[in-house]
Amino acid sequence: MREPLFDLSAEYEHMLNQGIRLSGEDRHFFLEGRPRYLMGILPLHFQPKRILDFGCGIGDTTSHLAAMFTEAEVIGVDEAEKAVEHAREQFGSARVRFERVESLRNDYFDLAYVNGVFHHIPTGERIGAFNLIRRSLSSGGMLALFENNPWNPGARMVMKRIPFDRDAIMISPREAVQLVVESGFQRSPLARSLFYFPHCLAWLRATEVVLDRLLLGAQYCVLAQK
Repeated sequence: MREPLFDLSAEYEHMLNQGIRLSGEDRHFFLEGRPRYLMGILPLHFQPKRILDFGCGIGDTTSHLAAMFTEAEVIGVDEAEKAVEHAREQFGSARVRFERVESLRNDYFDLAYVNGVFHHIPTGERIGAFNLIRRSLSSGGMLALFENNPWNPGARMVMKRIPFDRDAIMISPREAVQLVVESGFQRSPLARSLFYFPHCLAWLRATEVVLDRLLLGAQYCVLAQK
């Protein structure tokens, strides 16, 4: 799925915005919003030195993570060679690298950031992907999994409008937590949701800090520790 997508990398942002425009925002609103939300729910003492962006795509999120975690080395990995090449050209630096998934080493990262990857992974292969991520984390390392929420009608509508998401199989917060636990992470992962209100209701976004436990936002985050 991902390799043909990045054969059309020049059209990637256009295709994504085709669905996201229903929210009244562009993709950068969400690209910046997820890491900002993550920093608010990570333990105060947690200062990752090595961050994995699993399924990094064209690399812009990897670069943004490096800008937010200024002391960390950030490595983006993806299966699509064209995506990795594009990311290296556009965002590679002394602290930001891009590699193929096969290059992942065990017990290396303090934080694994994963967004919008698992709805493209066949259901029977998801536990293996979680196991791969867990092995890549050092002891005490944390997984931050973001996924589109099938319990949110707006998220479903957006995915139907995006060509490369139409046939994806969404994963619910409950299913995600179960898979995280089954793959060996701690028994009580934190699950929260975000992105409740479109741009036209932006004045209500201040309430999202108390709504996130309802797990009804357009995306959700599962935070778990190895």
